[in-house]
Amino acid sequence: MYTPHPIDTTTIVLPESLNELMELIAENVHENWAQARIKEGWTYGPLKSDRQKTTPLLIPYADLPESEKEYDRLTAMETLRTILKLGYKITK
Repeated sequence: MYTPHPIDTTTIVLPESLNELMELIAENVHENWAQARIKEGWTYGPLKSDRQKTTPLLIPYADLPESEKEYDRLTAMETLRTILKLGYKITK
């Protein structure tokens, strides 16, 4: 049985200065997800259907419901925390 063991980033607090970067990464996560779905033959549809390959989430990030944006933000946040936990610095 598989047991995930992600890097523990619970002690990492992201500075507010990374909020804009986090949002840009979150949007890019969605863009990559959408591009992959489209390549797999998925299209926009009002209901998700694995059989018909339709999903209501094939829309621009800005138009997503907040709950879906939050999912992408969590991925972005965890990515940034992991970078910092591993000792890298994020500069612009």
